[in-house]
Amino acid sequence: MTQTVARTDTTAETSPAPRSTEVTRPARQNRLTTEEGKISVAEGVVQKIAGIACREIGGVHAMGAGGSRAFGAIRERIPGSTGPNVAQGVGVEVGATEAAVDLDIVVEYGVSIADLGRGIQRNVKQAVERMTGLEVVEVNINVDDVHLPESGEAQGESRVS
Repeated sequence: MTQTVARTDTTAETSPAPRSTEVTRPARQNRLTTEEGKISVAEGVVQKIAGIACREIGGVHAMGAGGSRAFGAIRERIPGSTGPNVAQGVGVEVGATEAAVDLDIVVEYGVSIADLGRGIQRNVKQAVERMTGLEVVEVNINVDDVHLPESGEAQGESRVS
């Protein structure tokens, strides 16, 4: 019995292309470098955009850790102040083409923190990317507190007379 073995030549013309298991993202166009020059965005700008975008989501009662909220409340009461600091509770790192955002928030009692967090992340990412051209690589949320209803709001009818 004769066996026939198929001969395969491996030349550059006939060898199959190497398979890559890596998923490649399409190259994101850098909107901040143009033929006319370079555009840079300050950290304060990104902080304000992120702070406003976070506050747009229902269920966010306040922003900032306890000390910064107390200081902000005092500052707001000073005559001639500009009102609430929209960047309070917002930390950012801004690079040439990317930004990372950290948010400290107080949530309203009864709100799903997971759903609220996803909504905040989505809104902040979209707002910062749309307005600045930076790619937002992460939006981290730290829930510092839960705002409880005022004692008058929480109490219904008394059980005893």
